This record gives sequence, structure tokens and C-alpha cells, in this order.
Amino acid sequence: MTPTPSFFLLLLGLIGAQATVDLRTAAAMAAGLCKTRPTDIVFIVDSSRSVRPSEFEQVKVFLAKVIEGLDVGPNATRVGVVNYASRVKNEVSLKTHRTKAGLIKAVTKIEPLSTGTMTGLSIQFAMNVAFSEAEGARVKSPDISKVAIIVTDGRPQDSVKDVAQRARDAGIEIFAIGVGRVDMSTLKQMASDPLDDHVDYVESYSVIEKLTKKFQEAFCVSDLCATGDHDCEQVCISSPGSYKCACKDGFTLMDNGRSCSACSNAATDVVFLIDGSKSVRPENFELVKKWINQIVDKLDVSDSKAHVGLVQYSSSVRQEFPLGRYNNKKDLKEAVKKMAYMERGTMTGQALRYLTDNSFGAGQGARPGVAKVGIVFTDGRSQDYIGEAAKKAKEHGFKMYAVGVGNAVENELKEIASEPTGEHYFYTADFKAMTQIAKKLQINICQEDDPCECDSLVKFQKKVEQALQALTKKYILYNG
Repeated sequence: MTPTPSFFLLLLGLIGAQATVDLRTAAAMAAGLCKTRPTDIVFIVDSSRSVRPSEFEQVKVFLAKVIEGLDVGPNATRVGVVNYASRVKNEVSLKTHRTKAGLIKAVTKIEPLSTGTMTGLSIQFAMNVAFSEAEGARVKSPDISKVAIIVTDGRPQDSVKDVAQRARDAGIEIFAIGVGRVDMSTLKQMASDPLDDHVDYVESYSVIEKLTKKFQEAFCVSDLCATGDHDCEQVCISSPGSYKCACKDGFTLMDNGRSCSACSNAATDVVFLIDGSKSVRPENFELVKKWINQIVDKLDVSDSKAHVGLVQYSSSVRQEFPLGRYNNKKDLKEAVKKMAYMERGTMTGQALRYLTDNSFGAGQGARPGVAKVGIVFTDGRSQDYIGEAAKKAKEHGFKMYAVGVGNAVENELKEIASEPTGEHYFYTADFKAMTQIAKKLQINICQEDDPCECDSLVKFQKKVEQALQALTKKYILYNG
């Protein structure tokens, strides 16, 4: 079958995209903007009798040059070296050297063992010893990579297939480098997939240095903030291979994670409606209070900006304190901490009616013309009907957030939440994960332009212009 022109265009596009990534990595390395993601790397080096002393020196130069391109440190990349022949020796532990200079110096002092070639044994040793916590390896985590780089020039005298599979199953990524008369099938048995990325061959030790750049780039993660490869509106915070956006003081990060808004500084009346039913349990109720205070920390609490009220409910409803009683964060947070746990049932519908009919009334401290926000927390199914009360709250123009934990019913949360519901309802199975909800929940309120104020401003401007014109005429007449 003859490839179509569109196929070639797709292929060129893919090649171009890869070239862009490669150029970006090379540029980052050249500019010194290259970091390595947290990684535990262990070099497994063959020093059997087939490796001449001069060739072993070339291997050490290769190791030193790869290390030179790494971000070495206890919280970044840790490096170990295993030397093997008929026996295995742990030359450099992952915990031994915390600086690049000390590590390279230790590598230069390694001597060849000059006996047989027990490659399988060396992989088993790396798994049991070199990658152990006792030797400085970090606890297995998705954030920390485990990498073994094997350098060998011959056919192993033991089996490597099964032990290499066990190493890969344990989460160790294996690169296999073969030199000279190496057995290529052995390299493929050891290496991780895809083999094209993890198997390398050089004709002799004299040219092994040409692989240096490949391994430097393999572990290079460019600082995307420094290279400008981000879309943050105000502040870019770098992390290995990624970034996150933030905002300057007085601004709030929008839901898209990139843009910033000053809208949250508008005057807002916020009422928390908190489920204090028996199913919550006392220890979790303490976590709920901490969660409330996390959100309070993000508000601009003052006499003219954010006012906060607190209502607790179970089988009945109890106002803990009304809007405007506390106009600073310190007193407000102390009042939240003192809230006593009610226990009993879960009458969420009754609580929503109280919020609509009482909490946002002028008699309870609500301010006319100020945005109203209700934040409802519950851990279970309501024992009464919520539909009418939830609908009424939104018809009154209240911005409603619904937060559920554990046995909370997501359909009920969505019924309570304002549109778009995806931005106004949150659920987690575990009370301990509520901290993450507090981080995500953004109360962005913008004051709408008051047409009366705009009309008044226009009238004021016209009066000023008329007064200036009158003064100008008087000045001309007086000097005429």
C-alpha cells in the first residue's frame, strides 16, 4: 500500500514535535536550567577480566560525565555504584555522597575486580542491597524514580532474564549498555521497555563517552518557569518537569489554574451551614472546624469586606454566630474552635430553609447589595426533603457551595450547589482529605457595576466641565 500525503504530513508533524522537545532540552542544558526529577540511580559496572584497566578508566570517565549533568543532592538525585565480576562490591552507596564533587572523586578511586562475569548476581545484589533503605534508597513512591544503568562487555556466566524481570517488577527502570563483543540478546533480556530507549551499544570503550549526552538528557527536566514555557498570568512556581501558577498579593487564582482575579476582595457575606449529626463523630468534627478555618484564612475578613456567619444543624438548627459579629480572623477562628458538637440526626432541608429565611436577613447582620455565599457541609443523606429549600436559596441569588464527605449523597450535593455544579460541589470519602477541598474551594465574587453610581459619576463630570467652562469665560472677560 502506498502511503498517503496526509500520512507523511502526520509523520513530519510528529518528527517536528519531537525535535522541538529535544531542542528545548538541549537549550535548557546549555543555559544551566536543567534539573533532574528525584531519582535513585545505581550504576552496575562490569569489571571482569575482559575489561582492560585502560578501558575501565574510560568507563569511570563516562560515569563522571553523566553524574556531572545530574542535580545531585539528598532531595534530588542520589547516585550509587555497584562493581561486579565473579563477585559483587558496593563501591558507592546512595547515602554516601551528597555532593557532585564528592561523588565523582569516589568514582575515580574504583578499581577493577578482574575475574568472571556474574551479571545476574549483580542485579540481584542491586535489588537486595544497593536499592535498600539501609543503603540510602528512598521509600517507594510515584514521585521518586529508581534507575539501574548496567555497563557490560561480555556474555554473563549466569542467568539474567528472571532476575531482571523481578527488578523491573519492583519498579526499577533498567538501561543496558553493551560494549564490543557483548551478547545483544542478554541486553534485551535485562532492559526495560521500550527497548529502543533502554538498550545501547558501542563498538569499544573508547567511544562510550558518546552516550553521555543521551543519559544527561534522559534525566534532564528543564525548569519550565525559567525557560518561559508556561502560561501563568502572574507567578510561576517551578517543580521538576512541571510548574504551578500563583498570584500576587491581593489576587486569587482562578479555576483554570492560570489566571488571577482581584474579585475575591469584594464585600461578601459568607455563611457556613455545618452538619453536626451523630455520624460525623467527635474526632471528625474537630477536622471540620479546622477545615472551616482554612477557608476563613483565604477570606479578607474585615468590617468592609468579608463577613462570616456559622450555623450548625442536626435534628434541629442552631446559629453559632451571625454575620458581622467578628470582623477579624483571629476572633472569628477562635469562635469556630469553640463550636460544640450537637450529634443526633441530619435535617439538611430544614437547615437550608433556615439559611434562606434567617441567616441572610438584615436582622442577622446581612448587608444589602452585598454578594451572599452559602457553604453547606454534610457527611450523609438528608432525613428530609431538600429540593425546594435548595432551589429557593439559588433563586434568591445566593452562591451555594456543597461539600460532602463519607456517606454524603452526590446527587443531593449537586442539587444544593450553584451552576456550574462542577465548580460548586466537592466530595471526598475521607475526612482527612478535606484539606484538599479547602485548597480547591475558591470564593470568587466580583462586584457588578452600579448603574446609579455610573450615572452619578457622569453627572459629576458634566458639572465639573461646566464649572471649568464658566471659569474660563470669566477669566477671558476679566482680562479682556
